[in-house]
Amino acid sequence: MSHNGGRGQRRRVVIIGGGFGGMEAAKRLKKADVDVTVIDRHNHLLFQPLIYQVAAGALSGGEVAAPQRHMLRRQTNATVLMARVTDVDIEKRQVVLDRGDRLDYDNLIVACGGETSYFGHEEWREVTCGLKTLADAQDLRDRIFGAFEEAERASDPGARDEWLTFVVVGGGPTGVEISGQLAILSRHTMKRDFRRFDPRAAKVILLDAGERLVAGFSEQTSSKAAKEIAELGVLVREHAMVTDIDSRGVTVKIGEQTERIATRTVVWAAGVRTAGIAAVVARAAGAATDRAGHVEVNPDLTLPGYPEISVIGDAAKLAGPDGKPLPGLATVAIQQARHAAKGIRNAQPGASEPFKYFDKGALAVVGRGKAVCEVRGRRVSGLTAFLMYVGVHLFYLGGIGGRRIAVAITAIGSLFGARESRVMEGELVTVERAAPARPAAPEAGPARLVT
Repeated sequence: MSHNGGRGQRRRVVIIGGGFGGMEAAKRLKKADVDVTVIDRHNHLLFQPLIYQVAAGALSGGEVAAPQRHMLRRQTNATVLMARVTDVDIEKRQVVLDRGDRLDYDNLIVACGGETSYFGHEEWREVTCGLKTLADAQDLRDRIFGAFEEAERASDPGARDEWLTFVVVGGGPTGVEISGQLAILSRHTMKRDFRRFDPRAAKVILLDAGERLVAGFSEQTSSKAAKEIAELGVLVREHAMVTDIDSRGVTVKIGEQTERIATRTVVWAAGVRTAGIAAVVARAAGAATDRAGHVEVNPDLTLPGYPEISVIGDAAKLAGPDGKPLPGLATVAIQQARHAAKGIRNAQPGASEPFKYFDKGALAVVGRGKAVCEVRGRRVSGLTAFLMYVGVHLFYLGGIGGRRIAVAITAIGSLFGARESRVMEGELVTVERAAPARPAAPEAGPARLVT
């Protein structure tokens, strides 16, 4: 079945992905003489920078996600479809959905974002917790609080130590933030909650294969971040290459030494690859991709030879002013979305000016009321950086369904130690069972709507 939404013969714009980039592009086309269709496997936009707070129990899922339909409720030229894109016929200009539906387009924006990458070890997906989706965060929350519950039940000291050891793989902002939050949980939030053990005995180990944490920051800021989380009690292991993970531990190689860390909870924050549908589009267009699946685009974000197709955000590979590929940040996706939408509004996609990225800096939370920040060469840390973090996120959350209250809760909790929720949604998994397998991320982008 082929359809265009039944709204006449205006230009049809299809946007694959309802994240920051996709939703910004849709909103920027509100007054254009086009019909917009946003396709996403989820029905919400997830505010990724605060997802670790859901895992830690400080926020609920609804406080960091906004329904896409609600965001576009006043935009009469926009439709949202919850579906999985399985193929794109670029010659017929059609997007193919999971149930065989075909959507015609005149302009296509690929904003499919990224998904967790295990660097060829897909079996690790079954025994680790990712932190990319809302379901990941909710699963991790149950695993974290479940580990403390198991420690309370354990009679063997060795078994208890396994439950009280938390390993985070990946020293980027997400890994640093969740490591710090785990340390705060055990040393502050839950220090009086249990009777058979002291939660402050829990170990949080952060493993990173690189030379320093948050490598996207300067060396000085990286050192500051490492110092701050170490003061929280996090054990940082750099140059640590993970070689194996199973339900009872992690094997890591540091230099010539191999070490086994016994643990029941491994958080994977080490890798992201472009969602599979971007590769489908790239192959059809003959466009080049890198190892992580990023699609090489023209300076104006269109595909070579296909000016009606724009690729933005995590799916695109484009060098910044410094010659390095632009990072996978929300600010990049938003700015690229505005640029792509402008070309469509002007009816000149492919003939627009080259995209120019304005670097607004980078932020990461590293402790209670502490953060690190770099803005145009200036470095800030501590409480000042944390307040900057709060201000920036208040600004961005204002545009996604009024989720500013989530930032306020985060700020109050971080500064004054407000009470987090310890509620688990599921039951404990028996000790004998390995961690249950979670469905693998789809190769062709957005996941289907289950019926």
